[in-house]
Amino acid sequence: MTAHQELPTITRDIDLTPIQRKNTRKSVAGAAIGNAIEWFDYGVYGYLVVYLSSLFFDFGGEPGSALPRILAFATFAVSFLVRPLGGIVLGPLGDKIGRRTVLMATILMISVSTAAIGLLPTYDSIGVWAPLLLVFLRMVQGFSAGGEYAGAAVFMAEHAPDNRRGFYGSFLEFGTLAGFSGAAILVTTMTLVLGEDAMMAGWWRLPFLLTLPLGLLALWMRRNVEEPETFTSDIDISGKAKQSAWAALRELIVRFPKQVLKLAGFVILINVAFYLVLTYMPSYLSTTLGHGAAESNFSLVIIQLIMMAVIVPFGALSDRIGRKPLLLIASIGFTLLSVPAVMLIQVGTVWSQLAGIGILGLFLVMIISNISATLPALFPTSVRYSGFAIGYNVSTAIFGGTAGMMNEFLIDRTGNVLIPGWYLAAAGVIGFISVLTFNETAGRSLRGNVLPGSDDAARLARGEKLIGAKAS
Repeated sequence: MTAHQELPTITRDIDLTPIQRKNTRKSVAGAAIGNAIEWFDYGVYGYLVVYLSSLFFDFGGEPGSALPRILAFATFAVSFLVRPLGGIVLGPLGDKIGRRTVLMATILMISVSTAAIGLLPTYDSIGVWAPLLLVFLRMVQGFSAGGEYAGAAVFMAEHAPDNRRGFYGSFLEFGTLAGFSGAAILVTTMTLVLGEDAMMAGWWRLPFLLTLPLGLLALWMRRNVEEPETFTSDIDISGKAKQSAWAALRELIVRFPKQVLKLAGFVILINVAFYLVLTYMPSYLSTTLGHGAAESNFSLVIIQLIMMAVIVPFGALSDRIGRKPLLLIASIGFTLLSVPAVMLIQVGTVWSQLAGIGILGLFLVMIISNISATLPALFPTSVRYSGFAIGYNVSTAIFGGTAGMMNEFLIDRTGNVLIPGWYLAAAGVIGFISVLTFNETAGRSLRGNVLPGSDDAARLARGEKLIGAKAS
């Protein structure tokens, strides 16, 4: 067999049968709704952190102290510290027993633990046990999330045709924004209709409790989808069963450490941008800058709805011009314009606030529209779930979940309210360097155990046309 014949076939949307297209759409929907629920939880926590800090972390210290908010954000960060453990356990399992099985387990764990937060007694009722139980449930959420997002992205990417992976992958991130927007709309509407006193009195529980029925719906949807053919056909030439989970982990560490580092570097930008813009921003606007809570939340809702409107077109654009151009533009944008954007937000008018958040939202949507198609393509099939889950979650634990806490701490210590802008700019530099090391993978096959984009020379020699490929 020649080298040309051994190249994995690139699938195109026109090559799919009607049944295959239906299965692809079902798979994308099942992945997206689970992702929406995961980020609904994180969004709810972010928008309710003002209440949670008072109910669980106000230990009777100085009035107006930032300590309760810092502790509330630290609890938010705790779940991220557990995510690498979830990635180490669930990622290799996904490479061994299948993506769908692990994704069914993760959505069940996330739903039950999130709903349980809505049933917790507060500090006034049971004292220090209240924050400890909250921390425990956040740890369960973090462990399950360690396999949820990576698995959903891999599941979607392996189901999608190669020439439309950016288009289909953008729906996963559409689910992310839908979860965040749903949390923002729900919490803000409840605050306006019921008032802050009613929210403090117990209505804060409702958004958490709603996660359980949503999770059961996602579980049902995932039960009714098939494993991607890319995964099921990945069998040794000898016909042996797939390697064990520990063997997959060992192969990842020994053969692909550079790929893990590339992913982890870019994920620093993804997470710092995502959590500062969409999770930390409500607290920053209302508590740090003194803007009205409801008005600030609605500004973020407007930006998120605009992001939802453009995320799929951006994903489709990456299928035509490549992933790297969009990711490089976004990285440069965060590097150069984050501080000016934060300065606009501080002006205090509705329009300046919208403009500042809008600038950050534009670069953020350029990134997240691409990551579900880009990051799974950094690894071959046998270690794709493991590589994504471990690299993504280690980086997220260090730089994502801690972003809000670190910014709150630095602002409190320095008095400099431009800290979020400088933090984003630094992340932009790291993201830019990381993207420069990526192979262009738009239109490349994910099949077989080769790094997507590493066989461009052979494909060009065979006469194939590849986006962004350079003849050697």
